[in-house]
Amino acid sequence: MRGLDLDATDAAIVRELQKDGRLAFETLAGRVGLSRAATRLRVRRLLETDAIRVVGVAHPAARDIGALAHLSIDATGRAAPVAAAIAALPRVTTVSLVAGPFPLVAEVCAADPPALSRGIAEVRAIPGVRDVNAIFATEVVKDPYHGPPHPPGIELDKIDTQLLELLERDGRTSFADMAGAVGLSPGAVRGRVLRLMEAAVVRVTALVHPVALGLGRLGGFALRLERGGGEALTEIASWRRISHLTRGLGRADGVGIVTAESLPDLHSTFERLRAVSGVRITETWVHTDLVKERYEIPVGTR
Repeated sequence: MRGLDLDATDAAIVRELQKDGRLAFETLAGRVGLSRAATRLRVRRLLETDAIRVVGVAHPAARDIGALAHLSIDATGRAAPVAAAIAALPRVTTVSLVAGPFPLVAEVCAADPPALSRGIAEVRAIPGVRDVNAIFATEVVKDPYHGPPHPPGIELDKIDTQLLELLERDGRTSFADMAGAVGLSPGAVRGRVLRLMEAAVVRVTALVHPVALGLGRLGGFALRLERGGGEALTEIASWRRISHLTRGLGRADGVGIVTAESLPDLHSTFERLRAVSGVRITETWVHTDLVKERYEIPVGTR
């Protein structure tokens, strides 16, 4: 990520865009205490860096995503070229270079277990991949972007799906531009998009690089639940520094992500995890480079 120093106003803009990525400039300006023109310039500056992306994040059920796996990947030789090749795979949503038992971690999403198996096989087939160790998700306990865990209760037609894809590319795409792409009037598109958002089919939000928020360290962990540890994941999910937590099946019963201000803070969170009753931490790792973070899955590859 290119360097970016956020002042208090930038941080306030980011917080508002995390709540509603399509917030009108006039409304946003009133909330952060700037003119509309100054707010527009600030948002443009933020978006021109790698600090934030405003995107639509569709509910997994709305995008036919019914299977998810966390992958720990071993590589022969240099890991960076392998990470770049894995990042190019459409079913892979996140890839990071890490310091830990494995040099790479990734997340793969698909419509169902057979498609997920094909996605993992694609990762295994990348030149330089020595081994892939998977944890299959059975429940997403905490995710800041995907919203409610229950599927939305509305039927989507072809135009709804097209609108989701446009929002996934750019969450602030104008209603007029979307109207031109799908062949409807801007008013009709506005009504459809609002319906999708109100039904929690899609959430338009700012995906923020942790460094931009002063959280310069990103780490991960895998754990086993021991006797009496049934409520442990709920407790862990409530911690501020835990940004993502999934119940899993495989070599671990859970896998999570920690965002922290520094390495000592990251270590402190790992130590706190080790002290939770009913939990045994089996692995920890530190992210050194976030290579890919994309939540959209192209049609035809799910």
